[in-house]
Amino acid sequence: MMKFKSKRFGIRFGFGKRINNKGAQQEQLQQQKGLGSNNNNSSCGNCEIKWELRPGGMLVQKRQESIGEDLISIRVSTFAHSHDLSIEATSTFGELKMVLSLLTGLEPKQQRLLFKGKEREDDEYLHMVGVGDKDKVLLLEDPAFKEKKLLDLNNISTSCPTIIV
Repeated sequence: MMKFKSKRFGIRFGFGKRINNKGAQQEQLQQQKGLGSNNNNSSCGNCEIKWELRPGGMLVQKRQESIGEDLISIRVSTFAHSHDLSIEATSTFGELKMVLSLLTGLEPKQQRLLFKGKEREDDEYLHMVGVGDKDKVLLLEDPAFKEKKLLDLNNISTSCPTIIV
């Protein structure tokens, strides 16, 4: 039951059944302490709700930090090999490229990651795109770097002059 008190006249307006003054005061004290009423739906009665202020000025309930629960295992496939690895779901594709550079030897700039047929940018988050547990991501070498590497190999072989005596 909720009671409203008029500040101007000190009159209380109540809805529902009447309770005595002492019961109303106890209920108000519980609400001020954040305990709520006895029929609270929270999992623990002594939990305190923590609030945070977002950059836009909105006051919201603070999220619970979970450690290790948001790890997903994904399979990253190339044409020749596939790598199974575990990474946090809140990671970006740029962070995934950094991990893959250790496994494959390709620099992050040389990698192109495709998920569901679309190339993904470095600043996109895995969980926002829909990458889940046991999903497959395709790793391709960037064609521009591949072509540059082939041109460099051709220049090395043709740059040796032939001397005729």
